[in-house]
Amino acid sequence: MTTILQINGAARSQGSQSTLLAGEAAQHLLVKHPGATLVVRDLLGSALPNLNDEILGAFFTPAEARNEAQQAIEAKSAALIAELQAADVVVIGAPLYNFGDSTQLKGYFDWITRAGQTFRYTAEGTPEGLVKGKKVVVVVARGGKYHGTPLDTQTPYLKTLLGFLGMTDVTFVYAEGFAMGPDAAALALSSAREAIAAL
Repeated sequence: MTTILQINGAARSQGSQSTLLAGEAAQHLLVKHPGATLVVRDLLGSALPNLNDEILGAFFTPAEARNEAQQAIEAKSAALIAELQAADVVVIGAPLYNFGDSTQLKGYFDWITRAGQTFRYTAEGTPEGLVKGKKVVVVVARGGKYHGTPLDTQTPYLKTLLGFLGMTDVTFVYAEGFAMGPDAAALALSSAREAIAAL
């Protein structure tokens, strides 16, 4: 049975276009995969703490030496990784904030990018992603129009990070121009929905 993981990366609980369109993409994929299960990870609600001394200490302390607080931190990271590994399809709602991902989405990647768990280095020192065999759909919502220009630093970052983790089958759905007036916003929605329908 197919499992679809929808990751909402918006910093807003209401009115997020990336969350709206990621939800539409997930629903479209549910129709394409009868009997599929949808799991929604709301990063705003999850409130993952930013990396700090305590969290990094837990990650790098051997399992047998972790104290109770470190064990709880490790368990949270392990649960997120297990959720990702269990998914066959991953839909990521990725709004653009200041030329990059939201704090919430970047924080999620910090919690799941773990040496020996989601990637490893071979004997030759080459990185190998351990999150394999997944179809990824990234729904990007932007106020301006940046795709295909030097100002689009988000797309190459996400391609690099996801590929580093082993997720190389990645499709981007762009919804751009929401801050450029009602007509541009309507076009952003319609063009993104056309791309979703083609998934």
